[in-house]
Amino acid sequence: MLTNNINKKSLPRIFLSVSLLSILPLSLFFFFFVSNNPTSHRISQNTFDSNSINVYVADLPRSYNYDLLNLYWTSSSPDSRIPSDPDHTHILDPHRRPRGKYPPYPENPLIKQYSAEYWILGDLVTQENSRPDSFAKRVFNEDDAEVIFVPFFATLSAEMELAKEKSLFRKKTRDNEDYKRQKEVVDLVKNSRAWKRLGGRDHVFVLTDPVAMWHVRDEIAPAILLVVDFGGWFRLDSKSKSLSLTPNGNSSEMVLIQHTQVSLLKDVIVPYTHLLPRLELKHNQKRRNLLYFKGAKHRHRGGLVREKLWDLLVNEPGVIMEEGFPNATGREQSIKGMRSSEFCLHPAGDTPTSCRLFDAIQSLCIPVIVSDNIELPFEGMIDYSEFSVFVAVSDALTPSRLVVHLRSFSQVQKDKFRRKMAEVQPMFVYDNGHPGGIGPIPPNGAVNHIWRKIHQKLPVIRESIAREKRKPQGVSIPLRCHCT
Repeated sequence: MLTNNINKKSLPRIFLSVSLLSILPLSLFFFFFVSNNPTSHRISQNTFDSNSINVYVADLPRSYNYDLLNLYWTSSSPDSRIPSDPDHTHILDPHRRPRGKYPPYPENPLIKQYSAEYWILGDLVTQENSRPDSFAKRVFNEDDAEVIFVPFFATLSAEMELAKEKSLFRKKTRDNEDYKRQKEVVDLVKNSRAWKRLGGRDHVFVLTDPVAMWHVRDEIAPAILLVVDFGGWFRLDSKSKSLSLTPNGNSSEMVLIQHTQVSLLKDVIVPYTHLLPRLELKHNQKRRNLLYFKGAKHRHRGGLVREKLWDLLVNEPGVIMEEGFPNATGREQSIKGMRSSEFCLHPAGDTPTSCRLFDAIQSLCIPVIVSDNIELPFEGMIDYSEFSVFVAVSDALTPSRLVVHLRSFSQVQKDKFRRKMAEVQPMFVYDNGHPGGIGPIPPNGAVNHIWRKIHQKLPVIRESIAREKRKPQGVSIPLRCHCT
């Protein structure tokens, strides 16, 4: 009887031991399978935190970012494209030019307007305890990342080459330093385990300059691209060709990628860096002019509308049309013009948008957007119709129609537009006010909104990865969607 009781009491222990022995091999298999499975990555799993995004910074040499800035500052040649280069004046002592671990970004307006790459990386390399308001959470294991950020100052690289010699920029030669850097970055990134795991779909490139990564766009097209618009990026079919004018007036074929490789489904429209200072609503004064525009009259491609608008508007009462760019010599003129005008004209140029729009917002000058193919940053977070006037190109080119339309807005309506504009001004600010861009960022600024927008894209990217994984080997599914 005592023996039977002992056996009965031992049965649960025996059962537990057998269960543990059965589970152990399965646990070991699961551990080794998951740890070595290249698809067990955060972006391919439904494990997202709505309050942050995990970002791994790809391991690139400093020569592609901060040391590239040091190279820029050691140059003694001013940019010939503008009348006055604030970064390379004869007065500036070469020995006093900025250098160091985190040098400043150029003040040259042709480059500064594209400085998103600098501020985004600056936030990521800031010590974690100094980033309390950053939406991007930096991780140091690529398997913990939802996206991989590529820290290449592609815009700076391109603009440094353009400043030297425009004709060399488009050539794939050893003398083209930007082309060499593009190829080196692509080789480093595409040969990494992280890229091979998902074909680059989780990688993030900052390409705010329309000519950034000019020669390798097709190779990085699967990635998440941060661009100011899609102007010059795609063509509607593989047989079409697009021509652009070279500096000597001759035409040359542009290097474009297929329209199915760039899309609002995966890519993010980001703001230009504004060049004019912010005007707070409490400092707004009476505006005596109806409409203001400062820029180049003659543009190519979609910007041809600008020349026609100029001829229609230049002699209209209350309308100021000025030729030029808000550089060191024209900055004060631009500030005065925008702050003294009710509306600021934003026609298409070489691309559908420009820095001018964000200068207008910071100046509380109501944007008048005449650009049918424009894409705008943070749509879905911002309703631009609450503080901007959109006019179809065909209507704007009808004599007197645009001016009559603008004069029809009451002061109450204009004040309402301006109040809304003042609310969204911070969303377009990159500068965190810290030397080298290293330090806490504005919680409601451009950098955080860019990461939030990327975060919104992840479910669609995750779905495309899942579809790709289930395809039988050797099967190719054509891209069918225009996806705009």
